[in-house]
Amino acid sequence: MAGWMDQLRGKPAEQSIQPARFDIGPSIGPNIGPSSKSAQDHPGWLMLAAAAVVLLPNIPFGNYLIYPFTILSTWFHEMGHGLTAMLLGLDFQKLVLLENGSGYAMVSSPVSTSALAHALVSAGGPLGPALVGSAFILASQNAKARRIALVSLAAILILSTLIWVRSALGWMILPPIATAALLIAWQANEGASRFAVQFLGVHAAISMFAQWGYLFSSGAVIGGSHQTSDTGAIADRLLLPHWFWAAAIILAGTGMIAASLIRVLRIGAPRQPSH
Repeated sequence: MAGWMDQLRGKPAEQSIQPARFDIGPSIGPNIGPSSKSAQDHPGWLMLAAAAVVLLPNIPFGNYLIYPFTILSTWFHEMGHGLTAMLLGLDFQKLVLLENGSGYAMVSSPVSTSALAHALVSAGGPLGPALVGSAFILASQNAKARRIALVSLAAILILSTLIWVRSALGWMILPPIATAALLIAWQANEGASRFAVQFLGVHAAISMFAQWGYLFSSGAVIGGSHQTSDTGAIADRLLLPHWFWAAAIILAGTGMIAASLIRVLRIGAPRQPSH
Protein backbone atom coordinates (compact mmCIF):
# COMPACT_ATOMS: atom_id res chain seq x y z
CA MET A 1 0.00 0.00 0.00
CA ALA A 2 1.22 3.49 -0.69
CA GLY A 3 2.98 5.19 2.19
CA TRP A 4 1.83 8.38 3.75
CA MET A 5 3.65 11.37 5.10
CA ASP A 6 4.14 12.44 8.72
CA GLN A 7 5.38 15.98 9.26
CA LEU A 8 6.91 16.11 12.71
CA ARG A 9 7.17 19.53 14.21
CA GLY A 10 9.87 20.89 16.39
CA LYS A 11 9.32 23.44 19.05
CA PRO A 12 7.84 26.75 17.87
CA ALA A 13 9.99 29.87 17.64
CA GLU A 14 11.43 30.74 21.01
CA GLN A 15 14.29 32.58 22.61
CA SER A 16 16.73 29.74 23.19
CA ILE A 17 19.68 30.80 25.33
CA GLN A 18 23.28 29.90 24.53
CA PRO A 19 26.66 31.30 25.48
CA ALA A 20 29.68 32.12 23.37
CA ARG A 21 33.03 30.31 23.58
CA PHE A 22 35.99 31.60 25.56
CA ASP A 23 39.61 30.57 25.02
CA ILE A 24 40.78 30.04 28.58
CA GLY A 25 42.62 27.46 30.62
CA PRO A 26 45.90 25.54 30.32
CA SER A 27 46.99 23.63 27.24
CA ILE A 28 46.14 19.98 26.86
CA GLY A 29 49.00 17.82 28.02
CA PRO A 30 49.91 14.29 27.01
CA ASN A 31 47.45 12.70 29.43
CA ILE A 32 43.90 12.37 28.15
CA GLY A 33 42.29 11.78 31.52
CA PRO A 34 41.43 14.65 33.87
CA SER A 35 43.89 15.53 36.58
CA SER A 36 42.59 15.80 40.12
CA LYS A 37 42.80 19.59 39.84
CA SER A 38 40.86 19.74 36.55
CA ALA A 39 38.31 17.28 37.90
CA GLN A 40 37.73 19.56 40.89
CA ASP A 41 37.17 22.44 38.47
CA HIS A 42 34.10 20.81 36.88
CA PRO A 43 31.55 22.56 39.14
CA GLY A 44 33.13 25.91 38.33
CA TRP A 45 33.07 25.28 34.60
CA LEU A 46 29.45 24.16 34.74
CA MET A 47 28.53 27.30 36.68
CA LEU A 48 30.36 29.43 34.13
CA ALA A 49 28.55 27.75 31.25
CA ALA A 50 25.19 28.11 32.98
CA ALA A 51 25.87 31.78 33.75
CA ALA A 52 26.74 32.44 30.12
CA VAL A 53 23.56 30.67 29.00
CA VAL A 54 21.44 32.89 31.24
CA LEU A 55 23.25 36.21 30.85
CA LEU A 56 24.11 36.34 27.16
CA PRO A 57 20.58 37.20 25.92
CA ASN A 58 20.53 40.17 28.30
CA ILE A 59 23.57 41.93 26.87
CA PRO A 60 23.59 44.18 23.77
CA PHE A 61 23.49 42.11 20.59
CA GLY A 62 23.21 38.95 22.68
CA ASN A 63 20.27 37.68 20.66
CA TYR A 64 22.35 37.89 17.50
CA LEU A 65 25.12 35.88 19.15
CA ILE A 66 22.80 33.12 20.31
CA TYR A 67 20.81 32.86 17.07
CA PRO A 68 23.01 30.12 15.53
CA PHE A 69 22.55 28.08 18.69
CA THR A 70 18.80 28.61 18.59
CA ILE A 71 18.91 26.95 15.18
CA LEU A 72 21.21 24.25 16.56
CA SER A 73 18.71 23.45 19.31
CA THR A 74 16.00 23.05 16.67
CA TRP A 75 18.34 20.74 14.75
CA PHE A 76 18.81 18.60 17.90
CA HIS A 77 15.03 18.34 18.17
CA GLU A 78 14.33 17.49 14.54
CA MET A 79 17.21 15.03 14.29
CA GLY A 80 15.70 13.32 17.33
CA HIS A 81 12.55 12.73 15.30
CA GLY A 82 14.42 11.65 12.19
CA LEU A 83 16.91 9.29 13.80
CA THR A 84 14.19 7.67 15.92
CA ALA A 85 12.22 7.06 12.73
CA MET A 86 15.25 5.45 11.10
CA LEU A 87 15.83 3.20 14.11
CA LEU A 88 12.24 2.01 13.73
CA GLY A 89 12.72 1.27 10.03
CA LEU A 90 10.86 4.32 8.73
CA ASP A 91 12.03 6.75 6.04
CA PHE A 92 13.54 10.04 7.26
CA GLN A 93 13.10 12.21 4.17
CA LYS A 94 14.04 15.77 5.02
CA LEU A 95 14.64 18.35 7.73
CA VAL A 96 13.62 21.99 7.40
CA LEU A 97 14.88 24.80 9.65
CA LEU A 98 12.91 28.05 9.63
CA GLU A 99 14.17 31.58 10.23
CA ASN A 100 12.01 32.09 13.32
CA GLY A 101 13.78 29.21 15.09
CA SER A 102 11.17 26.54 14.46
CA GLY A 103 11.41 23.61 12.08
CA TYR A 104 10.11 20.21 11.13
CA ALA A 105 11.24 16.77 10.03
CA MET A 106 9.45 14.85 7.29
CA VAL A 107 9.07 11.11 7.80
CA SER A 108 7.41 8.63 5.46
CA SER A 109 5.79 5.52 6.93
CA PRO A 110 3.56 2.72 5.61
CA VAL A 111 -0.05 2.56 6.75
CA SER A 112 0.81 -0.58 8.72
CA THR A 113 3.10 1.37 11.08
CA SER A 114 2.01 0.80 14.67
CA ALA A 115 0.65 3.51 16.94
CA LEU A 116 3.57 2.89 19.31
CA ALA A 117 6.10 3.52 16.54
CA HIS A 118 4.42 6.82 15.65
CA ALA A 119 4.41 7.83 19.32
CA LEU A 120 8.10 6.98 19.73
CA VAL A 121 9.02 9.10 16.71
CA SER A 122 7.05 12.01 18.19
CA ALA A 123 8.79 11.59 21.56
CA GLY A 124 12.23 11.38 19.95
CA GLY A 125 12.19 15.09 19.11
CA PRO A 126 11.79 16.64 22.56
CA LEU A 127 14.05 13.98 24.11
CA GLY A 128 16.82 14.66 21.58
CA PRO A 129 18.23 17.75 23.35
CA ALA A 130 18.23 15.94 26.70
CA LEU A 131 20.21 13.04 25.25
CA VAL A 132 22.72 15.39 23.62
CA GLY A 133 23.00 17.54 26.73
CA SER A 134 23.63 14.54 28.98
CA ALA A 135 26.21 13.09 26.60
CA PHE A 136 28.13 16.35 26.32
CA ILE A 137 28.10 17.01 30.06
CA LEU A 138 29.54 13.52 30.62
CA ALA A 139 32.06 13.97 27.80
CA SER A 140 33.42 17.13 29.41
CA GLN A 141 35.29 15.05 32.00
CA ASN A 142 38.42 14.38 29.93
CA ALA A 143 40.17 15.58 26.82
CA LYS A 144 39.70 12.42 24.75
CA ALA A 145 35.95 12.31 25.38
CA ARG A 146 35.61 16.01 24.60
CA ARG A 147 37.38 15.56 21.28
CA ILE A 148 35.22 12.56 20.38
CA ALA A 149 32.06 14.52 21.24
CA LEU A 150 33.04 17.55 19.16
CA VAL A 151 34.23 15.54 16.15
CA SER A 152 31.08 13.39 16.28
CA LEU A 153 28.87 16.48 16.41
CA ALA A 154 30.71 18.00 13.44
CA ALA A 155 30.41 14.80 11.40
CA ILE A 156 26.69 14.43 12.07
CA LEU A 157 26.07 18.10 11.31
CA ILE A 158 27.83 17.80 7.95
CA LEU A 159 26.21 14.49 6.99
CA SER A 160 22.74 15.64 8.00
CA THR A 161 23.15 18.85 6.01
CA LEU A 162 24.16 16.90 2.90
CA ILE A 163 21.48 14.22 3.24
CA TRP A 164 18.41 15.74 4.90
CA VAL A 165 18.56 19.50 5.40
CA ARG A 166 16.37 21.20 2.79
CA SER A 167 16.47 24.85 3.79
CA ALA A 168 18.99 27.54 2.93
CA LEU A 169 19.14 28.59 6.58
CA GLY A 170 20.41 25.17 7.59
CA TRP A 171 23.13 25.28 4.96
CA MET A 172 24.17 28.74 6.15
CA ILE A 173 24.39 27.89 9.85
CA LEU A 174 25.10 24.20 10.39
CA PRO A 175 28.38 23.84 8.41
CA PRO A 176 30.03 26.80 10.22
CA ILE A 177 29.07 25.27 13.57
CA ALA A 178 30.59 21.97 12.42
CA THR A 179 33.77 23.78 11.39
CA ALA A 180 33.98 25.53 14.76
CA ALA A 181 33.51 22.20 16.56
CA LEU A 182 36.39 20.66 14.59
CA LEU A 183 38.66 23.63 15.28
CA ILE A 184 37.95 23.43 19.00
CA ALA A 185 38.45 19.65 18.99
CA TRP A 186 41.91 19.83 17.40
CA GLN A 187 43.25 23.32 18.14
CA ALA A 188 41.73 24.69 21.35
CA ASN A 189 43.43 24.45 24.72
CA GLU A 190 41.97 22.46 27.59
CA GLY A 191 39.99 25.33 29.08
CA ALA A 192 38.37 26.32 25.80
CA SER A 193 37.45 22.77 24.82
CA ARG A 194 36.00 22.01 28.25
CA PHE A 195 33.96 25.20 28.26
CA ALA A 196 32.70 24.55 24.71
CA VAL A 197 31.58 21.01 25.48
CA GLN A 198 29.94 21.94 28.78
CA PHE A 199 28.32 24.95 27.17
CA LEU A 200 26.85 22.72 24.44
CA GLY A 201 25.60 20.32 27.09
CA VAL A 202 24.01 23.05 29.21
CA HIS A 203 22.58 24.72 26.11
CA ALA A 204 20.98 21.49 24.91
CA ALA A 205 19.55 20.79 28.36
CA ILE A 206 18.05 24.26 28.68
CA SER A 207 16.63 24.08 25.16
CA MET A 208 14.63 21.03 26.27
CA PHE A 209 13.16 22.89 29.23
CA ALA A 210 12.47 25.89 26.98
CA GLN A 211 9.91 23.66 25.23
CA TRP A 212 7.80 23.48 28.41
CA GLY A 213 4.91 25.57 27.05
CA TYR A 214 4.95 23.78 23.69
CA LEU A 215 4.95 20.31 25.28
CA PHE A 216 2.03 21.19 27.54
CA SER A 217 -0.03 22.44 24.60
CA SER A 218 -1.98 20.33 22.14
CA GLY A 219 -0.72 22.36 19.19
CA ALA A 220 1.36 25.31 18.00
CA VAL A 221 1.78 27.57 14.99
CA ILE A 222 4.71 26.33 12.89
CA GLY A 223 5.50 27.59 9.41
CA GLY A 224 2.43 29.84 9.48
CA SER A 225 -0.15 27.14 10.21
CA HIS A 226 -1.49 25.50 13.34
CA GLN A 227 -0.03 22.04 13.87
CA THR A 228 -0.48 19.30 16.45
CA SER A 229 2.30 19.34 19.05
CA ASP A 230 4.53 16.34 19.62
CA THR A 231 2.70 15.46 22.82
CA GLY A 232 -0.62 16.00 21.06
CA ALA A 233 0.49 13.52 18.39
CA ILE A 234 1.44 11.00 21.09
CA ALA A 235 -1.94 11.47 22.77
CA ASP A 236 -3.69 10.83 19.45
CA ARG A 237 -1.89 7.48 19.19
CA LEU A 238 -1.78 6.31 22.81
CA LEU A 239 -5.03 7.72 24.23
CA LEU A 240 -3.73 9.40 27.41
CA PRO A 241 -3.90 13.24 27.38
CA HIS A 242 -1.07 15.35 25.99
CA TRP A 243 -0.22 16.85 29.39
CA PHE A 244 0.51 13.35 30.72
CA TRP A 245 3.02 12.73 27.95
CA ALA A 246 4.50 16.21 28.41
CA ALA A 247 5.14 15.44 32.08
CA ALA A 248 6.59 12.03 31.21
CA ILE A 249 8.98 13.50 28.62
CA ILE A 250 10.13 16.28 30.95
CA LEU A 251 10.68 13.81 33.79
CA ALA A 252 12.67 11.49 31.52
CA GLY A 253 14.78 14.36 30.22
CA THR A 254 15.32 15.73 33.71
CA GLY A 255 16.43 12.30 34.89
CA MET A 256 19.03 11.99 32.12
CA ILE A 257 20.44 15.46 32.69
CA ALA A 258 20.44 15.09 36.48
CA ALA A 259 22.28 11.76 36.24
CA SER A 260 25.00 13.29 34.08
CA LEU A 261 25.38 16.31 36.37
CA ILE A 262 25.59 14.13 39.47
CA ARG A 263 28.25 12.01 37.79
CA VAL A 264 30.38 15.01 36.81
CA LEU A 265 29.95 16.83 40.13
CA ARG A 266 30.72 13.69 42.10
CA ILE A 267 33.99 13.28 40.21
CA GLY A 268 34.78 16.94 40.82
CA ALA A 269 34.03 16.81 44.55
CA PRO A 270 37.14 16.98 46.78
CA ARG A 271 37.94 13.66 48.40
CA GLN A 272 38.70 13.28 52.08
CA PRO A 273 41.94 11.42 52.85
CA SER A 274 41.42 7.98 54.34
CA HIS A 275 42.91 7.09 57.70
